[in-house]
Amino acid sequence: MEKYLIALDLDGTLLYDFDTVSNELATFMKEIQKDGHKIVIATGRPFRSSSFVYDLFNLDTPIINYNGGLITHPLDKSFKIVNYTVKKEAIIDIFENNIEHIRNAFSEVKDTIYLYQEEKEIEPLLHRMSTSPVYLGHLKDTLKEDPNGFIIIGKQGHGKAIEKYVNEHYQGSVLSRIWDLKGEFDSIVEIFTPESNKGKGLKYVSEYLNIPRERVLAIGDGHNDIEMLEFASLGVAVKNAHPELLEVADVILEETSKEDAVKKFLTKYLKK
Repeated sequence: MEKYLIALDLDGTLLYDFDTVSNELATFMKEIQKDGHKIVIATGRPFRSSSFVYDLFNLDTPIINYNGGLITHPLDKSFKIVNYTVKKEAIIDIFENNIEHIRNAFSEVKDTIYLYQEEKEIEPLLHRMSTSPVYLGHLKDTLKEDPNGFIIIGKQGHGKAIEKYVNEHYQGSVLSRIWDLKGEFDSIVEIFTPESNKGKGLKYVSEYLNIPRERVLAIGDGHNDIEMLEFASLGVAVKNAHPELLEVADVILEETSKEDAVKKFLTKYLKK
């Protein structure tokens, strides 16, 4: 049997909800590793809120956080860390010149959070842990380092205005992406560097593990998974994935994360 590197997104792909992984899924992931396959987590989350999956699966690979903005290896101190950041001056400029469009915002330097203002409704987005330092206030007063990224919670209907500002003033040197979450938030705008994408991150990990591209699989659901699926020899999208991801996927599953899409697909594909 060929041995694969399997890249997995978390939210909307692998996880049932914010922090739920079934015992059956954890056991399955351990079993396929015993067969010689490697698993790498590739997520937009920070390390602090994705490490529990790493531990549950007993992984021994690098982990891709912040959509490729930070790549570390929890078990290998000699691993050459990848750490892409956005200039803090750009973050502060975007924030200050779009304040009328902004409901809230936060930036992160690894596991330190720089939050505009406390708001109970956005707590799930912060992935805050008891060990996470949090600095409150205008970013011009608090942000002293270049962050891994910046998340803006836009006021209703204002996401496009923020995106337009970034495009016009930074012309590709800084990028933006609207999440378009339905329900509680009208739009969330992510600010990131051109270097930060899961595709580049997956390439870096596959080369580190010496696994050729033709034996790399990737499974995701979001716009931020596009480059990852494009790099993989087989790109898989779960049901109800972002329309632009569906366009590049080689396989579109009939199940969602809540229907155990990843386990069902890998069971069949790996003939478990």
